[in-house]
Amino acid sequence: MAQTSGVEHSVHIIPADGGAGAGAGAGEGELVATAERRLNCFVRYVALIERLGNALGTLAFTWATVVLLGGYPTVLRSDNDKNDFWFATIIFFLEAFRMFSRNNRADYKLFFGTRGAFRLLGWNWLVLLIVYFNGVVLCFPLLSPVLFLPLLGILVAIGQFLFPGARRLLARIPLWLRRVISLWSPVIAISLLLGAYVHQYSLSKQQVNENPYQTYFQLRHYKVAICIAYGVLLVVVLLVTVSRMRFAGIIKLADSVLGSKQEFWRRVVLNLCMIGAIVTAAFSFDIIDIWYIPLLMIVVEVSTIVLASFGNFQVPSAVLRVVLPLVRFGSISHDYLCKEDDDMGSHAPAPAPSGGGCNPSIINLTPSLYIFYGMVLGQGALYLVACVVEIFSFIPRRFLIRRGGFKGQWGVDSINLYYSYDLDKCLERNVLAPNISLCKFAIVYLNSDSTKKQLHGIRIAHTLLQREPTRTRLLVKLKASTKTMTRLMRMLHQENQATIRFFAAKVIDELAKSLLVINCPGIVQNVSLLLDWGNNQHKRVNPLLDDTDEEQEQKNDLSVNAIGNRTERGDAVGDSGNLLETQESSTQQIDISNKKNSWITKQWRQVYEFWSIPQEGPLTEQDLLPVIGMSIIESLVTYDQNNCSEISSAANLIRKITRFTRFCRTDTNYTDAEKKVLVHSSLKLLYKLTSIDGEIGITLRHKISQHPFLLRNLSEVLGDITSNCETKKVASGIIRNLAIDASMRLAIGRVQKIITGLMHAFLTPDEPSSSTGASVSHSEEALRKVAGQALAMLAIGNGSNCLAMLRQTGYSFIKELTKLIDDDRYTYRCVAASLLRSVLMHARPDVKETDLKQLSYMVLGRILRADGEELEIFIGLSSHIYEAIPEELAKDFEYSQIKVTFVKRLVDALNANMEPNADCPGIMRVILEQAIELMKYDSSNTVNYFRDLHMIEVLSMVEETILEAENYTIFMGDVGLMEAGEPLSSLVARAKQLLDAH
Repeated sequence: MAQTSGVEHSVHIIPADGGAGAGAGAGEGELVATAERRLNCFVRYVALIERLGNALGTLAFTWATVVLLGGYPTVLRSDNDKNDFWFATIIFFLEAFRMFSRNNRADYKLFFGTRGAFRLLGWNWLVLLIVYFNGVVLCFPLLSPVLFLPLLGILVAIGQFLFPGARRLLARIPLWLRRVISLWSPVIAISLLLGAYVHQYSLSKQQVNENPYQTYFQLRHYKVAICIAYGVLLVVVLLVTVSRMRFAGIIKLADSVLGSKQEFWRRVVLNLCMIGAIVTAAFSFDIIDIWYIPLLMIVVEVSTIVLASFGNFQVPSAVLRVVLPLVRFGSISHDYLCKEDDDMGSHAPAPAPSGGGCNPSIINLTPSLYIFYGMVLGQGALYLVACVVEIFSFIPRRFLIRRGGFKGQWGVDSINLYYSYDLDKCLERNVLAPNISLCKFAIVYLNSDSTKKQLHGIRIAHTLLQREPTRTRLLVKLKASTKTMTRLMRMLHQENQATIRFFAAKVIDELAKSLLVINCPGIVQNVSLLLDWGNNQHKRVNPLLDDTDEEQEQKNDLSVNAIGNRTERGDAVGDSGNLLETQESSTQQIDISNKKNSWITKQWRQVYEFWSIPQEGPLTEQDLLPVIGMSIIESLVTYDQNNCSEISSAANLIRKITRFTRFCRTDTNYTDAEKKVLVHSSLKLLYKLTSIDGEIGITLRHKISQHPFLLRNLSEVLGDITSNCETKKVASGIIRNLAIDASMRLAIGRVQKIITGLMHAFLTPDEPSSSTGASVSHSEEALRKVAGQALAMLAIGNGSNCLAMLRQTGYSFIKELTKLIDDDRYTYRCVAASLLRSVLMHARPDVKETDLKQLSYMVLGRILRADGEELEIFIGLSSHIYEAIPEELAKDFEYSQIKVTFVKRLVDALNANMEPNADCPGIMRVILEQAIELMKYDSSNTVNYFRDLHMIEVLSMVEETILEAENYTIFMGDVGLMEAGEPLSSLVARAKQLLDAH
């Protein structure tokens, strides 16, 4: 694994054009950038207001310290309602506490942060408030309502944010128990109110016994109304709770009643019931003798809910800063008159030097107080404005969530974290020009030591990589940091953090599309770990070689059962449930009828679409870690061939990839759909590796061919009727690439099932349906082409493979190839011609001459029209046809009178291909072979034709320019493969000899 270095270095980057990011388009990318700029501007605005308030607060603190409390400590009034001394002292300590807490960010956020000054109450908090008020109602007769109720409400509100660790403690409750609490807590909360009603009913009966004639009818109607309201609330909440139970019958009934809106209506009904329960609790008192109690309870309830909505002390302290100056502004001038004050008595100081009647000790005190209270008022007003403005931060945040592609609750949490981070940075440094972006935020969190921050950082990075322009910017930043790349590599090792590991793999998959392995050492070894996921089943060992005791084997089996459980993947992106919250989505889409196109419906749809959060889709088979790992390796191979050297040298990597090519029906770690995806991914990667040219390609093909079960697995894929055409195509492509080596052609030929599968795909393709009019798909055409190429490669230089193809039952092999040679499609006719050429070369006795007669004239016509590789293939085929049926070909020459034209075509082609070409390296060889066959059979006329066309001079030129490259049949890159039998110089000598002999 790459070691962490303190030195940052740049990485060579070429932005990837493909992928999801490129598909998003420039227009959508501009919307993302606009949404991010809007949120940043909003943050700067809020931070600017808060910092102005902080500045005024600091000035007020200094003014109170130096001017007021320091200069006028004995003059400031503190009697009756003239409390300037105490007001200044309160503000002094309040501001001192704020300034002191700035050194501790957590304390400052808790008490004085604008972010989170208000919080929205969900129905979960309403449930707790109902329980609280139930206790208040039960305990009210025993306690004083004047002092106890407000204090209890304030204590509940303060306890909400003073003890945030309580939620984390409750989060440790098992998930099933949290679901039970979430399901039944509303019912329990409503049921607890029954005690209050019973208590009040007993008190009312006692009052009726004492005064039956005055109170009976009034209490009866009042209590009946309260009981009816309570009963309705209980029944409604119970029905909603039952509808949330996960039973088939209940789910079906709820769907039929509520349809797709059921989650939306459940939450609406529960919230209304909670509010109704709070009001009902307030009116459960006796309103005859103590009529003011319901009003007092309503005031206390509203006050407590408001206090519970405060996220910290910022709003109360801001209100205090506003109220205190307003209380004193009107009376400052009256309290500190510029004259001798009778209240000063004998302690009055001497007259002022100016000779006036003012007391020198209070000179400038009035304007000083005005300045002081003005600064405090401005500070409080700015804080209130900042808090109110911050409430509307949900608009740019929600806009960024939707435009940025963030989904689910984690997306909301991530943008909220970014908003807090942005605000903190703006408060710490220059608010007008902070260099903050989602890309930097993702990298900061990704490099954090906190698991929670790493999770948000890696998921944000994955989201940003899905579209431009954030994709390009983030790729640059990620690759430019050794620390970040090392952190990503380490995340692949975190088997106990499945979600982080999963998204780290997804991010690396995007990086690999434009990454050089040399700039990220160890990436192949780290990615190789992903291929071990789900492969922890106990390995069977030969009894003669097994040295594991039974106890250790049992431990291994237990470990396998724990690790191989498929719930690991299911929990990879799942959000853990919170206490008193359901597991159902809170943002389920509302089905709005398309039949109504009224203005109200359109506006509602727009509002709902803006407010709703897109939900995450379920994981698919493509999200398996081995699939992602193989996709990473494939991207590295595709981007730069130099990456293949480390892939080739990685220990056991080829073996791990090849292991997935087997569709093992006894493997219980994966479903059938997952197995098919794994097989396709491994075959696709092997196809890419076997297609590499150069020396590294030879090495890779050799290592891949050494796997003992590869050919068997490939034969199973070709013979499996459930495999799709794309999977069979890549399997055929692997066979074609491996068949470049002569020893592999022999090995593949021994697996008869491979040749059978290839011939079936090539010679019996799916025909278009005449009834439906459906045409053959592109994937089926591609499979047919690659299968034909594989057969052609297997036939080169291998007589046994050619005989196996000829002897396959159910095919008229030569006739089928003849039809394909006459096909208008270039690839099919070239593949068929090459295959037939090899068959005639190695298995001519098994070919009927009648099958070749109709082919000879067709081949001659193709030679006169073809060029390049096609010309090489058809000239090679014609030479073997001429060798097999020379008389028939001579008749064709005479009948069409094209012999002179044909000879001229050969000489012209020889002149045109004097320079070696990797696309058709054997064209001079096949031309010379054809010329030799013509001169051998019809020596007199043909030799004269060649002499008239200066064939001797042309042969001399060929002899002077013979290169080693012309002795190869196929080139991959600059490396020649499959050497030809007879050297080109020997063919030149034979042709000259025939020309000189006549």
